[in-house]
This record gives sequence, C-alpha cells and structure tokens, in this order.
Amino acid sequence: MEATGVYWIPLFELLEARGLEVCLVNAQHVRHVPGRKSDVQDCQWLQFLHSVGLLHASFRPALSVCAVRTLLRHRDSLVQVASAHLLRLQKALDQMNVLLHRAVTDITGTTGLAILDAIFAGERDPHKLAAHRDHRCKKSVAEIAAALKGDWKAEQIFALRQSLAAWRFHHQLADECLQEIHRVAAKLENRTEAAPPSPTKRGKQPDQAVRTLLFQKFGVDLTAVDGVNTHVGYTFLTEVGPDLSRFASPENFSSWLGLCPNDKVSGNHRLSVSTRPVSNRLATTLRMAAQSLNRVESPLGDWFRRMRAKLGPAGAVTAAAHKLARILYTMIKTHTAFDPAKLGHPALNRQRKERSLRKQAALLGFSLQPANAGAVS
Repeated sequence: MEATGVYWIPLFELLEARGLEVCLVNAQHVRHVPGRKSDVQDCQWLQFLHSVGLLHASFRPALSVCAVRTLLRHRDSLVQVASAHLLRLQKALDQMNVLLHRAVTDITGTTGLAILDAIFAGERDPHKLAAHRDHRCKKSVAEIAAALKGDWKAEQIFALRQSLAAWRFHHQLADECLQEIHRVAAKLENRTEAAPPSPTKRGKQPDQAVRTLLFQKFGVDLTAVDGVNTHVGYTFLTEVGPDLSRFASPENFSSWLGLCPNDKVSGNHRLSVSTRPVSNRLATTLRMAAQSLNRVESPLGDWFRRMRAKLGPAGAVTAAAHKLARILYTMIKTHTAFDPAKLGHPALNRQRKERSLRKQAALLGFSLQPANAGAVS
C-alpha cells in the first residue's frame, strides 16, 4: 500500500484487524520508474516490486501506541493554536502602545495575567496596574508602570479580551487532552513495576508521576540523560514505542530519524553529506533537546561544546541529536541505565579543559597557576 495523505489509515487498520500483514511503502523509492504514471499501473508496479522483494515496509508502531500518538499530536495542535491567539494578543497590545509583553518576560505568567485581568475590569492607571506585580518578577513596579502608558482603545480591548479567552480555552483543552494521554498511556504494557531511581540531574525536576509512567513502560529512566525531559520521553513512547525490534541497530534507527549523514557520490566524487529532508517529530524533539546541552556541565555538555566549535551551531545540534538517539536506543534495547562515564573519563575531560585554557592564556600573554599553588602544607 502506498501512503497518500491520511486516506490509507482506515483501510490499513481494517486489513490489519483482519489478520493481514500490510506493508506501507514509500513512493520515493520508486519515483524514478519510467513510463506513463497512472493509479492502475502504479499499484500493479508496486505489487510486482513487492513480490520480488524490492520494497520494504515503512515503520508503524502498534495500534495501542498509535492511540497515544494521536492524542499527543492533537494536543500539540491545540498548543499551536493557543500560540497563534497569544500573538494576536501581543499585536493588540502593540497597537495600543501598551508594552506589557516587553516589561515582563511572559505575559501569560502570574504578573502578566493579573495585569490583563485588571485591564478588563476597567483599570487604566499604570501604577495601579503595576501593583499587581508578583514578588518574583525581576522588573520593578516603576519599570512596569512606565510600559503601561498607552492609548486605551475600546476595539483593541475587545480584541485583547477575546484573544486571551481563546488562549485560556485552548490551554484548558490541552490540559484535558494531557489527562487523557496519561490514562491511555497507562494501559500500555509495563516492562517493570519498580519505581524510578532518584533523579541525579540538577535544575527543575520533572513530574514524578509522568517520570514513573515512562520508567515502567521503557524499563529504564530516559530522563537521566542530559537534555532529555518527560516531553522527549513521551514523544519517544508515542512515535516509536518501547519495542525497537524493527530497528536492527542504532545506525538503522538514526537513519529512520534522518539524523545521520546521507552520502551522495557520483563518479567517485562526494556531492553531499547533508542529512535527508525527513519530517519526523521525534527527530525534531531530539534537536530541541540537543540545544539545551550547551548549558549543561557534564561530559555530554562538554562534547556538545566541542562539536559546536568544530561544526558550528547547526551541525552541533544535528550531531548531538544523533548521539542522543543512539544513547536512548541502546538504553531501551539493552535495558541498561545511562552511565555518563562512558562518554569520557572525568580526569581526561579535566585535562583537556586545562590544556585549552592554558593555550588561550598563552596566546594572550598570561600564564595560569593552580589556585592552591601558594598554599602552605
């Protein structure tokens, strides 16, 4: 069967429910076939290629995993629509010259929402509006009040109210969808009934209930890897699932994600080594996780910064996403916990850093000495 939009899904599931092994093939694999193309000839040619073993079925997870995937993708679309309403809200503020979104980092935070609700209640005094500032806000009351001196137009206030109401409504739907995702994901088969170990990463700790659910489904704690949070784990669970038997090796898995180099050679000349243009939600999520490694003090963060200096930002993100994909694949396939020591010995990493710092200091005409060099024993 050839994938055509979403029209193949009902027939695919119907045939699979009847016990047939359905192969969903990629039309790109036969795009260079000569001859006049028509639907009848195309399906006959696909049948012939499959009968001689020249077509491979595309990966599709189990139906139970697809159910969670549908809900997660629906939630992502709700969040995207909510973001569009947030842009309209900022546009209305700009047209009134009320720079609330410049005074606070997030206008949907505690301070921003409190000020917006006060505006809808009829308050126009900048100082009274700024008094709704939360004590955790970094901007002072005077700075916020200076940004709230604008031209209050009735039509823009109306648009502002409706945009905020739409944003809240879609986030409410997204929260309900997230609860349904937790309920459906809990029905998946558990690989362990134990609780996950205590988190070792610093910073904001993930939701313990979601972390426990992911640990029971995969059998390992994916959030122990630097840059990987519960969102990455949920995306992995819904896009691939805990069963990786369809991927023979980490190389196959990385190729399916489109994160490995795609060598194009003609006449012993390498034309290109860039990655294939693959639209994969898990690959996109891993790229976002890779970007956070630049601020992580760990062997994986050190490796990312070295790749950034060598390949540039874009190349380092792709290389780090590739590395994260291989790490997660190995953890799930072999049921082994993440061991940062395998990414490099701490003493060797320290020596590498020290050599780099000494080299940079020497170029500037300085010499480095240990902090305890003059200490008396």
